[in-house]
Amino acid sequence: MRREQTLADRITGSALWRSVVRHGYPDTQRNQALIIASNVFLHIHPVKIKRYATKVTYTFCLGGLSFFMFLVLVMTGVLLMFYYIPSSEGAYQSMKDIEASVSFGQLMRNMHRWSAQGMVIAVFLHMGRVFYTGSYKPPREFNWVIGVLLLVTTFLLSFTGYLLPWDQLAYWAITVGSEIGGAAPIVGPQVNRILLGDFQIGQSTLIRFYTLHVIFLPLVAAFLMAVHFWRIRKDGGISGPL
Repeated sequence: MRREQTLADRITGSALWRSVVRHGYPDTQRNQALIIASNVFLHIHPVKIKRYATKVTYTFCLGGLSFFMFLVLVMTGVLLMFYYIPSSEGAYQSMKDIEASVSFGQLMRNMHRWSAQGMVIAVFLHMGRVFYTGSYKPPREFNWVIGVLLLVTTFLLSFTGYLLPWDQLAYWAITVGSEIGGAAPIVGPQVNRILLGDFQIGQSTLIRFYTLHVIFLPLVAAFLMAVHFWRIRKDGGISGPL
């Protein structure tokens, strides 16, 4: 006697369902393994970890804290972009409007600002921990280079975001930073011109820093983080104590 097909049977038996879910229910070891292997969020987590990796006092979760603050920065940054005006005439006023007129605007800006400073501190301490525990040694030297690039990208994100409020503090801080770059031997004037986009800080500088801050550098950071997490997995997880 043939069993009548239910709605769930018709859905799970459709071509659309099979194109998305390429395995059955996790009722067998094979299906359980397929679920792990075919899901990117589950695949980046190892099935087993070593005992030392569970000790908070070994890593202090500095890498996880850095990634968490990056996520906070992305979420609050996207919300701030709805109200921020990247122009030399309207940038400062838009920041004041965000704080005074937008619901939870001051909270969003403060979360973005403090998370940015916290991320710089967390990434720096994370690099120090990795160096102190010898986690940069073979076969992890490639991931150490990726970590250094992430540290530089974090500094650049903080530097480019510093100008966006377009107040006196931001103006003179970027002036000092660009002058430091301009003092480099041989390529100094070119570095200064690349940073400012002009001979002095103005609209070209603001739109250049804004584009780097909200598009280019976050994409670079996300790509490097993906490679960083992947290499941790491929190198056997978190390195053990020396």
